[in-house]
Amino acid sequence: MKFKAFLTDNGINLLEKRILPALDKMGKICHLYLTRDHAFFLHNLLNADGVQSIAQFKKESLFQDYRISSQNDDKIAFSIDLSLLHRALRSILTIYVESRDFNSNGLQIKLVKKLPPQSTQAMPFLTFEAKGYKSAVVQDVPISKPLSRADVQELQLALESAQEMPKTLVKAPELNSLQNLVDRMKHVGDVLGVSISKYGDLHLQISTTLITLGAEYRKLTVLGERADGVAGDEDLTAQSRTERAVQRGDAMTVQVSVKHFFKSLQCSLARPDCAFYGIAPQGTCLMMIFQFFVPGTRQTDKSISLHCRLPVLDPGSN
Repeated sequence: MKFKAFLTDNGINLLEKRILPALDKMGKICHLYLTRDHAFFLHNLLNADGVQSIAQFKKESLFQDYRISSQNDDKIAFSIDLSLLHRALRSILTIYVESRDFNSNGLQIKLVKKLPPQSTQAMPFLTFEAKGYKSAVVQDVPISKPLSRADVQELQLALESAQEMPKTLVKAPELNSLQNLVDRMKHVGDVLGVSISKYGDLHLQISTTLITLGAEYRKLTVLGERADGVAGDEDLTAQSRTERAVQRGDAMTVQVSVKHFFKSLQCSLARPDCAFYGIAPQGTCLMMIFQFFVPGTRQTDKSISLHCRLPVLDPGSN
């Protein structure tokens, strides 16, 4: 199997300044999955216990002169340490920036096999190479043995399953204020109730025997299935209003780990332009979807996608 490409300046900036810092907060180790047309960073897709995160990029958003081949339909996947990947990229950028005029194609990235020091067996690496005026600088990032055909197929099926979208999405409030709220909630309890309605309401609540702490955001932007609020609900408490919406089939409620919810908010380090919450069909998970705009516009950049799936602590209700 072979993979070689050149990172564009836009791809370098996107990974080094935004995507890798965010994904590193989701977990140290992830799968890097490369296909003919896309690159994916995947957390926990083969493990249902933690937060799953899926970052997807069309090859043109990161690379040029992209070449990949394998006996598995030109698909390659392996595990990689994101902190090592980020460190290697930052380290080699110093040389690359100094010799950018010489590096007309960009910063090269490729899969190689090398013999590590004090070893008798070649190991796989993801390698960055920047050619200076008089020499080339190389940074090697150790990776796992590439996944077998069966494991790649399992990862592909998990990816397809993880891309099923909720029927109703509500736009998330300002992420910094949401982080501050959830940071306080972490000290109250471990389980967070999340309710989302077709009216554009997002209700968060954490309860213990001694204290209840919650927040309600109303009339948020709705994507997908929506409904008009019911007259008379305005005078009810947030909890009663939510319960009635659930009974009418206009809302869903799930319980998730407060720590998982807070972790998903770390994706704000990727500097998305906005974010949406939704509950998957049958209440199987809570999803947070981050949206990026084409620079200088309000149009969604469809070459980049990032979303998280939070496992629920109950089967949900609708």
